[in-house]
Order: sequence, then C-alpha cells, then structure tokens
Amino acid sequence: MMNTEVERLAELLSKHHKSEEQQLRIEGVELDDITLREFDERVRAVYGHVCGIDEAGRGPMAGAVYAAAVILDPEKPINGLNDSKKLTEKKREKLYDEIIANAKAYCVAFATVEEIEATDILSADLLAMKRAYDGMGEKAGMIIVDGDVLPDIDGEIKCLKKGDARSEAVAAASILAKVSRDRYMKEQALLYPQYGFEKHKGYGTKAHIDAVDAYGLCPIHRASFFRKHFEKNEQK
Repeated sequence: MMNTEVERLAELLSKHHKSEEQQLRIEGVELDDITLREFDERVRAVYGHVCGIDEAGRGPMAGAVYAAAVILDPEKPINGLNDSKKLTEKKREKLYDEIIANAKAYCVAFATVEEIEATDILSADLLAMKRAYDGMGEKAGMIIVDGDVLPDIDGEIKCLKKGDARSEAVAAASILAKVSRDRYMKEQALLYPQYGFEKHKGYGTKAHIDAVDAYGLCPIHRASFFRKHFEKNEQK
C-alpha cells in the first residue's frame, strides 16, 4: 500500500500551480545583485532565523533523492558557500564538515526509490524536503526553498529560483544534500559494482545505460525512468 505521507503530498502536488507569489520578495528590501551572505542578512533582519532547503538527486535514474535543511549561525560565518554544482568535490567535502560543525541546526533526509516509483520524483523530492525540515528540530522565521515548488511545511516559506547561488543557507543545504547523496551512491557502487555508480551517481550517462542493457536493472534503479528506453529497444 502507498505510504500515506507520500500519497498526501502527491494529492497536494496535483492541486499545485506555480505562482510568482511563492517567490521570495520583501517589500522595500533589495535582494538582487548582492552577496549570498548579504542576502541572508537582509532576510534575517526582517524574519529572524533563515532556513535554507535544497535537494540532490532529482535527475538521476537510480538511487534515493536527498534533501537538506540548514539554519546557519551568523556568529559562526562559513566562507566559500555557493551552489554545490559550482564547487569541486574536495571543496564540497571541506564545506560539508564546516557546515556540520558550525550550523545552528541542520538535517539531511531522503525519499526512497520505492517512494519515487509509488508517486513521482517531484512528490518524493518534496517529501524529502519536508522530512529534512521536520527532522531539524528547530523552527525558522523564514524557510527558503530552492526552485519553484513548495513542500508541505508549516511556517513562513517561500521559493527562490537559483537559491543555491543567492542565499548562503540554501547553498549550505545544497552542499549537505549533494555530499550525502554522493556518499550514498558510492556505497551502492560496492553492492552493484557493474553499474559504475561511484562515477556517474546514477545519471543517465552512456556508460550507465550500456550497463543496464548488459545486466538489467538492479534494486536501486528507478524503473519508470527507463520505460522509454526499453520501449525504444523493443522497437528496434
């Protein structure tokens, strides 16, 4: 039976309509063309503690989808925070440790392959975000979610397009989510070495697709993501 939490979020998503009103704006406060730290400082001045939320693993064809929620401590600034995709793996790992050591609160959570397949990737992504925020055990005055879809979280919450490149809190969340998921995929590579998960992290590279054609799907593959590929093979 479908997990009731996932089922409820899927129902919410079916009623969801993207709206510019969900994007973070503060009347009388300029939020463009400033540093990530200045962005958070300006939001914090109005709302108090800022929580950033971001995900990792929406696009891959295998593995769980991860999300992180982070409230940074302004008294313990962390230099170099940025969109995790713009950082080297070595830099992400270093910042991961700094965030864990210095954040006021944080939590990393995930939604399983089974939950992704039971609904869809976006619903599962929102579920992981909700779990991350709820698991943090700390409330924020403003919750900023990267992108343009809001999870079902109680509190003052807004979206921010390209938020991981605009807000330090969101950037920190993107780093925790990315590093956590990369480590998870490296662990899965030990269980299923024929697929090369440690290299492509589940994305649909040629090497990954070729491995699936040779060995079939394994338990962590998102079967629905391969439907078109298998249909195309059948037509050959």
